[in-house]
Amino acid sequence: MQKEKIFSRTVVLLSLVSLFNDISSEMLLPVLPVYLGSLGFTAFYIGVLEGMAEAVSGLSKAYFGKLSDNFRKRSPFVKTGYALSAVAKSMMVLFTYPWWIFLSRTMDRLGKGVRTGARDALLADESEPRHRGKIFGLNKAMDTAGATIGTVFAAIYLYYFPGAYRKLFFIAFIPALLAVAVTFIVRENKRNKPEKKSGRGAFYFFGYWKKSTPEYKKLVTGFLFFALFNSSDAFIILVGKHSGLSDTQVLSAYIFYNIAFALLALPFGHLGDRKGMRFSYSTGIVFFAIAYFIFPYALTFITYLAGFFIYAFFAASTDGISKAWISRNCDKSEKATALGFYSGMQSIVILLSNLLAGFLWSAGSPATLFLASAGGAVITLLYFYFYSPVENMDSSF
Repeated sequence: MQKEKIFSRTVVLLSLVSLFNDISSEMLLPVLPVYLGSLGFTAFYIGVLEGMAEAVSGLSKAYFGKLSDNFRKRSPFVKTGYALSAVAKSMMVLFTYPWWIFLSRTMDRLGKGVRTGARDALLADESEPRHRGKIFGLNKAMDTAGATIGTVFAAIYLYYFPGAYRKLFFIAFIPALLAVAVTFIVRENKRNKPEKKSGRGAFYFFGYWKKSTPEYKKLVTGFLFFALFNSSDAFIILVGKHSGLSDTQVLSAYIFYNIAFALLALPFGHLGDRKGMRFSYSTGIVFFAIAYFIFPYALTFITYLAGFFIYAFFAASTDGISKAWISRNCDKSEKATALGFYSGMQSIVILLSNLLAGFLWSAGSPATLFLASAGGAVITLLYFYFYSPVENMDSSF
């Protein structure tokens, strides 16, 4: 009897694309708050910048996800999205004017928006529902392995060239180009091409909520409520600096987090397939609450490291799982629309979350921000315990 093949060529190639792209992105993400701070950005304005960028990303995910379904194509959106992000990374250091930085960061997030719905739909199309946790887990594991490599490179670079942030942005352009190159050998499986639907405009994704299933609505409602309390990881970087940790210590903790995340993503995807998506996701919410109780009081490197270790369990058990869970509760022909709608609404909520986080940090303290987020996670856990969507395993979805 021939052994079933779970990871197709397309899944492996898309995971390699994620690897290279995150090597590039994570060279910059840990130093971005520090770089912006050196240009005069306060915690509040960093929250505004990250929130606006994520809002653009999310709305474009929804729009281009629907457009992908309308055109019944995936790979053109994947190629274009990664190309936009590659160009944006080098733009951020050409000029240091706030509006130019906003434009560059927004272009990077726009690229993510163009590609994400189509890429996630392509991954879902390449798998049976019973294997989707593993498929998205592999993609997230490769994504996070790239994040680890990128962060390690950034730490080594800054050790030898402290404060030389600008050159790092140009170096990050190289793996971003490699990611774009790999997208050109990704091929769509014609058998998995989405069915032709009515030719509604791409902005019709706003109407998807009305026609979506009750289970999809329950699921997305819970995810969006939690997103309100899950602000940018930039605040976790900032709280380490606020506690008096050095750049090297903060980057080392972030590297450790990414290694743990990469190792845990696939096992937790497998756990979601075996024990159920609700079990995996709810477990992750518990880890989030614990980590956010620790971070504001992490005055030593070991405590900060412990917070990041627990946070890795949260990320591994929720990130890929949320997409796999959504893909089980939507029609095959509208996967990109369903995933894109969720991402779009999520990013609007994340905009509010980052604005709220910046305000709580500035008006109160880091502890105010992190404890409020932990409290929101507990409420989310209760929601999924008492009002949980059915986990659809129908292979036609």
